[in-house]
Amino acid sequence: PDLIAVVAYGKILPEYVLNYPKYGCINVHGSLLPKYRGAAPMQWCLINGEEKTGVTTMYMEKGLDTGDMLLKAEIDLTEDDNYETVHDKLNILGANLLVETISLLEKGEVERIKQDDSLSCYSPMIDKSNSKIDWSKSAEDIKNLVRGLYPFPRAYTMYCEKLLKIEKAKAVKINCDAVCGTIIKVDKKSFTVKCANSTALEVTQIQMEGKKSMPVESFLLGNCIEEGIVLN
Repeated sequence: PDLIAVVAYGKILPEYVLNYPKYGCINVHGSLLPKYRGAAPMQWCLINGEEKTGVTTMYMEKGLDTGDMLLKAEIDLTEDDNYETVHDKLNILGANLLVETISLLEKGEVERIKQDDSLSCYSPMIDKSNSKIDWSKSAEDIKNLVRGLYPFPRAYTMYCEKLLKIEKAKAVKINCDAVCGTIIKVDKKSFTVKCANSTALEVTQIQMEGKKSMPVESFLLGNCIEEGIVLN
């Protein structure tokens, strides 16, 4: 082949493959490198509350996402964005950027840009250990975790020894002395959980263990969520 292109490949190509094509091996990476190298850049940019993200085309080399950059394209992140919506936006953005990159490579009109390693950070794979909600954090931090992990694998907590996955929520300000993790309010469409720094998380969509995913409003029609329970 004249060129090899990979997207979301997840492995490092052996050196003989990297050196074989005329135009090299390029990757479409789901972040604005050098930030968020690694397996889960889209999730971690949301979890960390970034205001922008994007895609980068880059040459592949022996290191993990350390090769020279070619082109970038960025988007603004909104409060309503989650992993699903960002993935879909970057899907289109990345496809267009790949076509543009290949065209410029063929013409010899694209510049290789070295990455500044001092600006990099790593985005590790998402697993159960980093999906559990820590209620001692602020509601904004927890809301960002929920956004970054929806629709998979989803942020979770425990309600009376049952697994409770939180799918949609927003941060609110409160004045309350309850212990962090306490359900301090239940109404028809949501329930609110005390967090750190005079904040609370208003939860609007969940999946309770043994139940389907649904809005809290629907769940409460046949089930009960009690004020005063401490989630952990």
